[in-house]
Amino acid sequence: METYEKIAGIIKEKGHVVAFTGAGISVDAGIPAFRGGQGLWEKYDPMEYAEISAFHRDPKKVWTMLREMGSVILGAGPSPAHLALGALEEAGLLEAVITQNVDGLHQSAGNTNVIEYHGNHLRLLCEHCSRTSPFTEESTKILPFPRCERCGEPLKPDVVFFGEPIPTGAVIRANHAAAACKVMMIVGTSGVVYPAAEIPFMAAANGASVVEINVSPTPFTSSITNHYLEGRASEILPAIAGELGLMKRD
Repeated sequence: METYEKIAGIIKEKGHVVAFTGAGISVDAGIPAFRGGQGLWEKYDPMEYAEISAFHRDPKKVWTMLREMGSVILGAGPSPAHLALGALEEAGLLEAVITQNVDGLHQSAGNTNVIEYHGNHLRLLCEHCSRTSPFTEESTKILPFPRCERCGEPLKPDVVFFGEPIPTGAVIRANHAAAACKVMMIVGTSGVVYPAAEIPFMAAANGASVVEINVSPTPFTSSITNHYLEGRASEILPAIAGELGLMKRD
């Protein structure tokens, strides 16, 4: 049976931990996962709202979803799981966070080496002239959608839409971090979104111990996971950090 004490011991012994996070870590921060009963895809068909071709065709329509999503992200704060990862980095045990999330909550929790595989919703991008600007509450009020102050073209959050490639820099950094780590900690991800889901396999192939924290088994569980802890990240990660003397335990 896996225990928090056992996982803490592995982290302390091996060090050089890399966390691979998905939507599950942000659910307790008030950000619903895209999939599932409360997911965004229940309300908005991703083929109509999240394809880059849909944005180019009708930015006004797509911005109805982006506005709602942005408002949720702006109102969220780090969950206890985010804070635990921040504490692990401060202690010198966590080298990097590779996240599929676009909410910026890892940075808010104190993580400094965050590899944003799918971009960041809190940053707006002009595809025409490459100018970036912050996504703010004011951005959600601009109708029909925000435009670039430099060239007047529609702005989009600097996130990877369906049909867009993963940013090359993020791929290179993520692959390097996965290949070098001693412990790969999978947190709150279904393991079905590719190419991101390839990252833990790369860590395992290079000899890393794979620790998985998820509310239910995933494709990782039966293939590469060495230590599986079933439950909410916001309960499990602080408990592990507590065993390491990094966070107070209730």
